Amino acid sequence: MQPTTPPPDVYHSEVALRVNGEPRRLTVDHRTTLLDALREALGLTGAKKGCDHGQCGACTVLVDGRRANACLLLAVTLDGSDVTTVEGIAKDGGERLHPLQRAFLDRDAFQCGYCTPGQLCSALGMLGEAAAGHPSLATDPDTPPAQGPAALTPDEIRERMSGNLCRCGAYPNIVRAVEDVIR
Repeated sequence: MQPTTPPPDVYHSEVALRVNGEPRRLTVDHRTTLLDALREALGLTGAKKGCDHGQCGACTVLVDGRRANACLLLAVTLDGSDVTTVEGIAKDGGERLHPLQRAFLDRDAFQCGYCTPGQLCSALGMLGEAAAGHPSLATDPDTPPAQGPAALTPDEIRERMSGNLCRCGAYPNIVRAVEDVIR
């Protein structure tokens, strides 16, 4: 009897990611979401599992600088991507809070805190989108396209953050915290 070669593993692949600035290699089941890879394989539990349908925003992370619901992305599709979680937004290895984190604390922009990591990542992504001049649904359609940063009024902030739900209703303080950072 000849030795048999094991069949190729068609259900798993190796993925290279840069997570919070560090290169990481993972072997993932093709069905593994980015959220599960972050939480279960890398032990980064900041992004929360909320609705698992991309409707609550608790799992929001930044993928290549853009906001994304980690529960909707398959990790295998992100080979070579740069992922930032809430654990990666503070400076000096977590010793120095990001201005958004400081503003959330100063404005008491959380109650139970479950949605806070997603809110922070979403706010950070939103600031980048506004800085690039991207309009939102709250932007006056008669306004000429922004040649620079888009103005972030409270209505703009609420619209741009509308994909992140807070069961405790801390929305007014979240808006104030974001306003503190843009001033």
